[in-house]
Amino acid sequence: MIVLGIDPGLETVGYGIINSERGDVSLIDYGIIKTPRSAGIPERLSMIAEGIGALIEKFKPDEVAVEELFFCTNRKTAITVAEARGVILLTAYNKCGRLYEYTPNQIKQAVTGWGGAEKAQIQQMVKVLLKLKDIPKPDDAADALAVAITHAQTSRMSGLFKI
Repeated sequence: MIVLGIDPGLETVGYGIINSERGDVSLIDYGIIKTPRSAGIPERLSMIAEGIGALIEKFKPDEVAVEELFFCTNRKTAITVAEARGVILLTAYNKCGRLYEYTPNQIKQAVTGWGGAEKAQIQQMVKVLLKLKDIPKPDDAADALAVAITHAQTSRMSGLFKI
């Protein structure tokens, strides 16, 4: 099963694509979709939609997993990230049809075994689980790989959580 994991954002969207076979996960690709601050919000949202659509067309994931929003103290940031996340959800659903969401605590629990894990612990486990030489960079891409790993482990162990 090919899984596309996504860490939503407006300026930077992280993505990670893995293959999951019989409990083993392996890396296919990872990276970011970057939008320029100088562009307007509608243009940036369009860039994100195009980027997600292109990833789905290129890698043809069986399922897409997206991190749910966490509480944000800056309202303006929270709103724009929510808008970007909405575009991501819509694009992924329209292009793939199999879309799942995970909270930050679910991701921490699945990847490290502890829902209170720190970012560095998650990144280290992503490196270990995917048998990589180094921690994937930038952080957004490593986070997206953690989302993909979470889906691979969660769907294998307890059924699929479809939205």
